[in-house]
Amino acid sequence: MTILDSFRLTDRVAIVTGASSGLGVVFARALAEAGADVVLAARRTDRLAEAAASVEEAGRRALCVGADVSSPGQCRELAAAAADFGPVRVLVNNAGVGTAVPAARETPEQFQAVLDVNLSGAYWMAQAAADVMPEGGSIVNISSVLGLVTAGLPQAAYSASKAGLLGLTRDLAAQWSTRRGIRVNAIAPGFFASEMTDQYKDGYLEGQIARLPIPRLGDARELAAAVVFLASDAAGYTTGTTLTVDGGLTIS
Repeated sequence: MTILDSFRLTDRVAIVTGASSGLGVVFARALAEAGADVVLAARRTDRLAEAAASVEEAGRRALCVGADVSSPGQCRELAAAAADFGPVRVLVNNAGVGTAVPAARETPEQFQAVLDVNLSGAYWMAQAAADVMPEGGSIVNISSVLGLVTAGLPQAAYSASKAGLLGLTRDLAAQWSTRRGIRVNAIAPGFFASEMTDQYKDGYLEGQIARLPIPRLGDARELAAAVVFLASDAAGYTTGTTLTVDGGLTIS
């Protein structure tokens, strides 16, 4: 096997949650280009067609499944559908929501709604996927640099959920890497164009970019390459880690 071969995901099935738009679509395409068939999951099933078309354009099969990851039952149904599709070897926990509510005004319902998707949803989905994964599987949790640093926005719920996801990643890796042969890692993206960054106030992104050692927004394909790495055998000795892809934000 060559080094490039170790990055291939040929004939494996990968689940991508939050696949209806933005980064999820790019992740799905990248996994397909690496050889995987992709199960695309989201609450907005009417918007999965773009991701499915991109996967099929890369020569791989796509399956669209409606699922709300905050529901443990729906996570189990998604995993079962994926297992019927083929051998599930990869889960990308990408589903997430964000808010920018000042902590003094954030309601219990607003705070809990973010944790239900970003943290609990990733846990329920990891549990469900692990039950159908053979040894050698890989779970990639999409966290955020805001789980490691602050960036001047009132995002207590979002930051707490993403920091919690890093802790969850470490613990699942410790439990499952030996017992089940499933590696669990996280990626902490910096600033990439997404639905969330579209909501930032005017001038905010420009101010953040100016302080970066690599002074630009990230390209979604750069983030997708990190997903493929952690999903593949190239990362076969990597588990419980957080890979920052942030243009240097965490050191600025």
